[in-house]
Amino acid sequence: MTDADTKVEGETKTEEETKTEEKQEEEKPVKEMRAVILNGFGGLKSVKIVKRPEPVLADGEVLVRVQLCGVSFQDVMVRQGVTESPPKTPFILGFECAGVIEAVADDVENFKVGDRVVGLPDHRAWAELVPVNAKYVYPLPETMPLQEAAAVTLSYTVAYLLVHDLANVAPGHTVLLHSAGGAVGQAVCALLQDIGKVTVLGVASKNKHEDIKDSVTHLIDRGGDVPGEVKKVCPEGVDVVFDCQGGEECNKGYALLKPLGRYILFGSSNIITGETKSILNVVKSWWQVDKVSPLRLYEDNKGIIGFNLRRLLHHQPGGHERVREVVQTVYNLWQKGVAKARIDSTFALEDITEAMTKLHERKNVGKLLLDLSMEPKPKPVTPAKGKKEEKKEDKEEKEEEDKTVKENTKNNTKNEKEEESKAEEKEK
Repeated sequence: MTDADTKVEGETKTEEETKTEEKQEEEKPVKEMRAVILNGFGGLKSVKIVKRPEPVLADGEVLVRVQLCGVSFQDVMVRQGVTESPPKTPFILGFECAGVIEAVADDVENFKVGDRVVGLPDHRAWAELVPVNAKYVYPLPETMPLQEAAAVTLSYTVAYLLVHDLANVAPGHTVLLHSAGGAVGQAVCALLQDIGKVTVLGVASKNKHEDIKDSVTHLIDRGGDVPGEVKKVCPEGVDVVFDCQGGEECNKGYALLKPLGRYILFGSSNIITGETKSILNVVKSWWQVDKVSPLRLYEDNKGIIGFNLRRLLHHQPGGHERVREVVQTVYNLWQKGVAKARIDSTFALEDITEAMTKLHERKNVGKLLLDLSMEPKPKPVTPAKGKKEEKKEDKEEKEEEDKTVKENTKNNTKNEKEEESKAEEKEK
């Protein structure tokens, strides 16, 4: 046998070994994880708990083994399809998760396996394993429990930016705060109390008043005459309005401002009424807002400011750097006892629709969390159904899902065409 033959035989053996290894790799069972999936924009039926293949880590990312997730009103709006540029369905829902790093990409510094962190990805947070770009991952103080971190991080980051960066609230100011009983609302109240000598007029549903009475100066019923009640307490108006509702509240809020006052819109929950998206409510909310010209602002000595954390963090240059600074400040405030977790209730991952319903109905005081270690609530026992009835329900559910998928496919195609058209116009 020649040296050449020996070389060929050696190479052939290596190829065979490679093929064997590839075959063994293919035959390995695919590891799966639980995740909350949105199959189509609409009602709660579109939200499903499914098994998904474990994600593969990309450059710049860390892999978080999630223990807790935060739930906010933004998630309800995403489900209904009323937020800007959502991903194409199906996709994993959620913006907030807290857990322990399980893997780190080679090009990532300052993080290591075992670090306890909070992640704020652009969707896809409600799963057992979440890959997050390191830009949106925040290490926790050693003494901070994960539950506290999950409840505090997003709510107080929004609140801090509202109170200090945008409104510049100071002692002696008067503030009108909508949704004072929500997670962000309670965080704003805590920061205003820390500033001191700030008069806070908190708007909330009547059933929440007893729970939040110590966090505000005056309580106003959400269903009552809000401007009239404000005028009774502050005849000259207020210095700052924090509004997360939008619609006609914009006009009312602006009219209540003193000279040099700031109206800050950080949400538009008024467009959400029923379980599914209502075009009428979206149009109505837009139509009810007066179009204020810069000249009017100049004449009135007032300011209107908008704030959207998702846009700032994920889509605007430099936003993630400022958010990282604020998160660190929030953790410092937690260590000082200023930023306190106000947790309304905690749900199992499988009970996410119940959590969403509670938010939608505005029954929470403080933060809602998902705990991935919790057992789901037992489903109510229903009378046995005949095969025909079961088949009929299965058929109706399948038709509903097919209809949703068809509508979303149509909308996605329309969006793609619009984007292509804009790109062509830009090139011209």
